[in-house]
Amino acid sequence: MVQEVAIYLVVHQPRRIKLPAQLIPQGVSAEDMEKCLFDERLNQRYFDKVTRYCYIPATDKFLELVEKGMKISISFSVSFLQQAMKWGERDVLPRFRKLVAHPNVELIGMEPYHSFIFLWDIDMFVKRMEWARNYLAQLLGKEPTVSDTTEMYLSNNVYFALQKAGFEATFMDGRPWVLGWREATHLYNYSQSRLKILIRHHSLSDDVGYRFSNRHWLHYPLTADTYATWIQQTRGDFVFLGWDYETFGEHHSVYSGIFDFLEWLPVELKKRKVSLATPSQLVQKYAPTAYDLPLPEFGSTWAGSGGMEFFLGNPAQQAILRLMMSVYNKAKLTGNEKLVDIALWLAQSDNLHLIQWYGRGGGPEAEVSQYFTPQEWFQLSPDGIIWHQQQVYKNAIRAMDYYMRP
Repeated sequence: MVQEVAIYLVVHQPRRIKLPAQLIPQGVSAEDMEKCLFDERLNQRYFDKVTRYCYIPATDKFLELVEKGMKISISFSVSFLQQAMKWGERDVLPRFRKLVAHPNVELIGMEPYHSFIFLWDIDMFVKRMEWARNYLAQLLGKEPTVSDTTEMYLSNNVYFALQKAGFEATFMDGRPWVLGWREATHLYNYSQSRLKILIRHHSLSDDVGYRFSNRHWLHYPLTADTYATWIQQTRGDFVFLGWDYETFGEHHSVYSGIFDFLEWLPVELKKRKVSLATPSQLVQKYAPTAYDLPLPEFGSTWAGSGGMEFFLGNPAQQAILRLMMSVYNKAKLTGNEKLVDIALWLAQSDNLHLIQWYGRGGGPEAEVSQYFTPQEWFQLSPDGIIWHQQQVYKNAIRAMDYYMRP
C-alpha cells in the first residue's frame, strides 16, 4: 500500500484569438498584427471571471494549507503569467508569488505558451523549455528542476528533448495503453536514461478533476475520508495526482463542497499514515529503484482518451494544425523574432482543443471542449467558428508577405 502522495496543479489561461477574423493591412508592424489576431478584451473577461471564482479563493486556501504542512507542486504557463501581470497585478500575482515562495511548494516548468511546437520543431521546444525555466526563476524566484509539457504530452523524442533541456524529471498520464502491465504508482525512466518519469494516477485524479460534482456518479458525494482511503489502499510506492488549478472554484464551484474536501484531505491522509511529498522528493527517494518504461512514438496526453485524438480527431482540427505549422514556417522564413513569437502564440494547443466538439454529437469529450470554447463565438454558428478560425491563420500568413520582400 502507498505511503506517500504528491499533488500537482496546472495554472493556464489561453491567449484567445479574435473571432470573427480581422483583416490585417499589408505592411503593419508585428505589434499591430498582434492586435488584429488576439482578443485581449475577451481574455480579460475570462481572466476576471476565473479570478473571482478560483484564483483568489483557491490560492488563499492553498496558502492556509501549506502553512499547516501540506505539500504541493504547481506550474504556470507564461500565457497565464502575462495575463496575471496585466490584470491581476494587485490581487492574483502577489498571492501566487507568496504560494510559490513557501518551502512546501515546488515550482514545475512547463511549455511556456502551452503550445504543440514540439510536434514540428523539437529544437525550438528545447530552447523554449530552457527559456521558460529562466523566466519562472526571474518572475517567481524559484528555478524548476522538474518539467511538464503541454497537456502532459510525452513521447520518445519529447522525453529526450526534456533531458537535453536539463530537467531531472517529467510527468506522464497513466494510461493502460502506455503502461501495459505496469502500475502508475512507481518511479520510471526510459531505457536507463537519466530523466525520471512520475506517472499521474489517471482514475484517482479524474475522480476529483472531472467527477467530483457529478450528481450521477456512483460515488457522489465524494468525501475526503473516502478519497484518502482509496489512496491509502492503492498498491505501490506513491500516488501522483494531477489537477487543473481551476478544479477548485471554477470547474467545481464552492457550493459543490470542493474547498471543504480540499481542507480535510491532508487531515484524512495523515490519519491513514499517508504523507504528502513534492515530485522532487519522490524522485530523490525512489531514483535508485526506478523501473524501465518503454515510451510510445505516438505521444500520450492527459486529455480525452489519452492520445492526440482529442486535439486532432476531426478534419477541422487537422486543418488548424497544418495552418499552425504554415504560420510558424512563414515566420521563420522572415527572420523576424517578433513574428516567430506571434507564430508560437498561434500554436497554442487550446486552438485545437476548442474545436474538438465540431462534427460530434454529445459525449463527455465534446462537452468538455464546448465548455472551454468562448460562448461569444457561438453567435457565428459552428461552421462559422471553423471558417473564421482558419481565416485568422490565413490572414497571418498573408500579412507576413510584406516581410518577405527583398
